[in-house]
Formats: sequence, C-alpha cells, structure tokens
Amino acid sequence: MIRRNDEYKIDVREQMRGGNGTVKIENFVSAAEMNDKGRLLGKIILEPGSSIGYHIHEHDAEIFYIITGTAQYTDGDKTVTVNAGDTMVCPTGTGHSIANEGDETVELIAVIVYE
Repeated sequence: MIRRNDEYKIDVREQMRGGNGTVKIENFVSAAEMNDKGRLLGKIILEPGSSIGYHIHEHDAEIFYIITGTAQYTDGDKTVTVNAGDTMVCPTGTGHSIANEGDETVELIAVIVYE
C-alpha cells in the first residue's frame, strides 16, 4: 500500500491537552494499519504560539522527532530547548509537553505505541 501526502487524514485540535492555539496532525496511518499496536504515526505541526499541554502517558509511550524548528519540551519537571534533528521519548507512566515559543513553524514526527 502507498498513501500519498494528499491522502492523509488531518486532525485540527484547539488547545490540545490544555495547550495554546491550534495543533494540526497529519495521520500517516490508522491504528488498524499499525495492527492496533499504536494509535499515532504522523506529523504534528505547531504554529508560533501553539503548544500541546502537559499530559501523562498512562498506557502508551510517545516518541517525537523534530523535523523543523525549535521548541520548548517539558520532560517530567525539566524543560529544555529542542531543535531539528532531536528525538524525545516519553515512556509509559511519564509526562511531557511541547510548545512553539518562536517565530517559525515547528514540525515533528510523532509515534504513539501501546505498552
């Protein structure tokens, strides 16, 4: 199967997980196409001023890979600057958030897999 980039299911979420602004998610595949072993493989787009609020992954883990831009990433109680090429892992039972506080769009690949 091949899915072209104009065929992705796109979700638009306001104040995602209590964050700011609008978050756009381009879903590359469905959970069923991941054999129900995960719920997200896609690109997340954070325009300037937008963020995903802090949340805990109770029964899954999430991986972010920054494609473009610079963001503030909170890992537990520590906030750091992340840049294109950086990878962040949020294991099951831990929490995180990400915010675009800059002037350029942040694009990242996100994968959420079940424990």
